[in-house]
Amino acid sequence: MTIAIILKRKGAEVISVAAQDEVGHVAQVLAQNRIGAALVRDAGGDVLGIVSERDIVRVVGTHGAEAVHLPVAQLMTRALHTVTPRTRIPEALALMTDRRVRHLPVLEEDGSLAGMVSIGDLVKARIEEAVHEAEELRHYVESAG
Repeated sequence: MTIAIILKRKGAEVISVAAQDEVGHVAQVLAQNRIGAALVRDAGGDVLGIVSERDIVRVVGTHGAEAVHLPVAQLMTRALHTVTPRTRIPEALALMTDRRVRHLPVLEEDGSLAGMVSIGDLVKARIEEAVHEAEELRHYVESAG
């Protein structure tokens, strides 16, 4: 199973914020959309980075309540770990585990944004795949006996 299958099921919509948006606004966007991270994009749609709940917690822990007024550019992660629609799910899970990230932007071969997947998306797909394989094995055993 590949990332493309996940995007087909969940859709390719990606919630984005601007680099100059204040941390407080970004926290509201994450909460309203019930997501753990948003891409940071410029006016032309180019991806500049990613900001997560963890980033917000860290900056509030360091700067206190005033952190809500900081621009997201000061705390976003600029070095992105990405996958393509053709990336297999176990490979994406390994990347997330190795890099300790919970969200992966999905980029087409030409660098255009195709979507974003979370650890939850990948785990859900992996479980569905395992259940399907178990059902196939059960049918095979039942038909052989």
